Amino acid sequence: MNITPKTQQAYSLLHSGTLALARAERQGIRVDLEYTAKKKIHLTKNIERLERNFMETKFYKHWCHTVKNHRPNIHSDSQLGSFLYGVKKLEPTKQTASGKGSTDEEALTSLNIPELNTLLRIKKLKKLRDTYLSAFEREQVNGYLHPFFNLNIARTYRSSSDKPNFQNIPKRDKESMKITRDALFPRPGHQLLAFDFSGLEVCIAATYHNDPTMIKYITDPTSDMHGDMAAQIFMIDDFDRNREDHGTLRQAAKNGFVFPEFYGDYFKNCSDSLACTWGELPHGSWKAGQGIELGDETLSDHMRANGIKSFDAFTEHIKAIEKDFWENRFPVYAKWKERWWKTYQKYGYISMHTGFTCSGVMGKNDVTNYPVQGAAFHCLLWSFIQADRIMIRDKWDTKIIGQIHDEIVLDAHPDEIEMVCKTIKKITCVDLPKEWKWINVPLNIDAEICDVDSSWSNKKKLKI
Repeated sequence: MNITPKTQQAYSLLHSGTLALARAERQGIRVDLEYTAKKKIHLTKNIERLERNFMETKFYKHWCHTVKNHRPNIHSDSQLGSFLYGVKKLEPTKQTASGKGSTDEEALTSLNIPELNTLLRIKKLKKLRDTYLSAFEREQVNGYLHPFFNLNIARTYRSSSDKPNFQNIPKRDKESMKITRDALFPRPGHQLLAFDFSGLEVCIAATYHNDPTMIKYITDPTSDMHGDMAAQIFMIDDFDRNREDHGTLRQAAKNGFVFPEFYGDYFKNCSDSLACTWGELPHGSWKAGQGIELGDETLSDHMRANGIKSFDAFTEHIKAIEKDFWENRFPVYAKWKERWWKTYQKYGYISMHTGFTCSGVMGKNDVTNYPVQGAAFHCLLWSFIQADRIMIRDKWDTKIIGQIHDEIVLDAHPDEIEMVCKTIKKITCVDLPKEWKWINVPLNIDAEICDVDSSWSNKKKLKI
């Protein structure tokens, strides 16, 4: 695929961005090597204990009997897949691109076999130890990590990171976030501070398709797209996002349906994620008392009372919602996807708002996702460049240390917090839309901050 910038504006963005990111790389982030060493020992003990327990199970002994001349490798996905789907004849809930039964976390969790949960736990702890903590130790220089940020690798024109991958340090899983980010600190006497664009890719998508319903959701603070979808999916008339259980369903609708649909997924995968992953319901028929708690009842009780009594029935329900989603809720967005795809088929390329051209062999989802993801990151990159210039000009003690797609991370001096917040908010929410007139919706940012000398895991919301 050709990923060469096609305009002077695009080239200047990458050139200036490379220099700004290089300064962030040079600054780095402090790593606690005493903590990483102790935590790795602790993780190793847990891994060994879990492995011993797993090897005493009937599941493992059955697996051993099916493997000739050697013991099975419990860390081999291919061997596990052969045993589950070839020997035990289990029906895969998810398939790989090649059509084989999947052994990823979602697929194994949905099989609801205790021994598989143990394997997943082992896999998780090994990744925390080997992929993250060991990488921190390996890549540190004099107690600081200096991760690389690349602008010439990703097909979407987004950035990437390596040595170590700063953009892949766990954030959503609380345990993984705690274990990895407890190793990372600002300079002594400073605070880690991060600014994150709110719903940036949804906003940038609206600059392409101009769907009036989407624009209303973005511009009207009283509206709630994810809450509306949760109410429709889970059949709740009195949906209240402030209720904890309803908030969980809202997250399920957001991450299990809305965003997957925007990025080209379809109802069958969505139904599995919504019901089994988020709702903790089984495949097959649903009985009373199953799934997550929903007020005084469970999710299965609620869905059964509304006529949805099995996973198959729920899948048909999601199929109808998907049809309504694109034909009635976001019809202009749907038509743009078709028009954009036909344009690519005719000319062999598509152009971004920011002066880049995507060409070469692309699938339909690529054609509609690349320009959104690329332009969204370029909003972050432009803001990063401006903040870097002001930081140098005004001789901040605060330093920019990295970025994570739509987030800028800084090592901040406590006395400069208010000034930095005002500066970043002006750059991202005022200056950026003025510079790029094609931005037709308001942009917003959120902020998180850690206490002085506190690790990156102890972040909290900061009102700006």
